[in-house]
Amino acid sequence: MYAPSHFREERPEVLREAIRNIAFATLVTTGDGTAEANHIPFLLKGDTLLPKGEVLAGHFARANPVWKTLAKGAEALVVFMGPHFYTSPNWYPSKAVTGKGVPTWNYIAVHVRGTITLHDDAEWVRAHVDELSHEHEHFCDKPWSPDEAPGDYIAGLIRAIVGVEIAITSIEGKWKLSQNRPEGDAEGIRRALIAEGREDLAALLK
Repeated sequence: MYAPSHFREERPEVLREAIRNIAFATLVTTGDGTAEANHIPFLLKGDTLLPKGEVLAGHFARANPVWKTLAKGAEALVVFMGPHFYTSPNWYPSKAVTGKGVPTWNYIAVHVRGTITLHDDAEWVRAHVDELSHEHEHFCDKPWSPDEAPGDYIAGLIRAIVGVEIAITSIEGKWKLSQNRPEGDAEGIRRALIAEGREDLAALLK
């Protein structure tokens, strides 16, 4: 990923938080010499600083042939695409003075590289499904649990998926939020986003 120094994010705690908040990623692999992209929810697991000692855990549908092409230790790229938005040059206060400005796209992205391990056993997959469900249900007033569904129903679904784990070897973060613009332009963008009712995006421009 092309990431000039003024856009590069390297703080482990910020990268970890972004991965957990985005949660859904594109997994890029090259089994059988062909590039494949699959869209998968991932859990970040581990308590050490990135990248050593941490893994991403997810799963494939068993019907998806891609998992059969992946050898143990195969390399993978996982792309977490965060918030993004079009930016008009009319939002820049500096443009009113100098006339200089062109449209751009601001965004947050995290690229994780690592090696693949597949888990084709029901115990691992069930534990993963339980953990994944808890991660995204715990904020609900009445969190759903796989234990609420009939046991044979859940067992059938477990048989229909294959676990995948990515042992992280490197991680890159890019926070492209107009840091290269003259002073005051970020505030201009923030005000424009708020005026459009997009306060969540405006909050990215601190």
